[in-house]
Amino acid sequence: MSRRWPILAGGLAVVVLAPLALIVFVAFAVIGASPAMGCTIGPPSVSPGAPAAQTGWPGQGSWTSEQVSNAAVIVSVGAELHIPRYGWEIAVATAMQESTLRNLGHLGEDNDHDSLGLFQQRPSQGWGTPEQILDPRYAARKFYERLVKVHGWQTMPLTQAAQAVQRSAFPDAYAKWQPEAQQLVALISDGLNIVCTSDGGDGLPPLDDAGLPDGYILPSDPQLRAVVSFALAQRGKPYVWGAEGPDSYDCSGLMMASWAKGGVPIPRVTADQVHTGVDVPSLAAMRPADLIFIPGSDGTMTRPGHVGMYIGTDRFGRQYLVQAPSTGDVIKVVPVSYWSRQVAVIRRPISR
Repeated sequence: MSRRWPILAGGLAVVVLAPLALIVFVAFAVIGASPAMGCTIGPPSVSPGAPAAQTGWPGQGSWTSEQVSNAAVIVSVGAELHIPRYGWEIAVATAMQESTLRNLGHLGEDNDHDSLGLFQQRPSQGWGTPEQILDPRYAARKFYERLVKVHGWQTMPLTQAAQAVQRSAFPDAYAKWQPEAQQLVALISDGLNIVCTSDGGDGLPPLDDAGLPDGYILPSDPQLRAVVSFALAQRGKPYVWGAEGPDSYDCSGLMMASWAKGGVPIPRVTADQVHTGVDVPSLAAMRPADLIFIPGSDGTMTRPGHVGMYIGTDRFGRQYLVQAPSTGDVIKVVPVSYWSRQVAVIRRPISR
């Protein structure tokens, strides 16, 4: 059986699935995203029925439908802004700590003076006017705007990234909310059925490409050598959504063209490539030419939106991948550690 929470995202009733039983009304809407990333919130596969009653959430807190609704707004804004899923988790965990996911008004001089809203942002610290901060969408957007300015936030522990934005007097307080935030974000993103039309975009800031890693050697297997060699030969070419070469590629277009050089046809888009071949259980079990999938700018851990190719290690044993990152960037080699906290699945297009 499963419990289903009603969520209001911008006045829209949708569903988040959790463990027990209630069937609720499901609706459909389009997120107002940038033209480069058209996102839709569609209904999950549940039967329509009577509206659900307010219910709790087992864990650190007991989340009401209002609190889950506020978390849904945070996730939706993150999707609109192309923030990777890890950023959504940081934001939701922060709001759990700061306000227990309630849009709190002014609580008096004993409560950090003028702290307001889901993230307890302060007008006196430049977060905006009280009216703006009490708008959950505005508050979430301001949190994300400051988060992405934190260098290396994608690979920081959650509590460290949250503290870099909030500058709390209790810098370790956010850590305890991470497991619950991850669960709630997963349920919300599945319940909202966030799907974006862009195939690719790693959702991460550009990195300088220093070329091939020190001491890197191509795989000795002739087939894998052909696949990896082709992918590496495309370095420096621009990412263009929908492109399959030869002058530009998107992430999945590069994977398809590279594996074709090894004589193996694979599907065109990330959503299909993630089901090709066989599963690779861990980063340590990878071999060159394996495909690594992450949520990227427009996916989730259950529906990854971005893909890269593992190419092997440098002379120190550090792992690397080649990818077509996102619009405005070029095909390049980056450390696998850049993705390690976000890996959703690893696939091997052929099995030996």
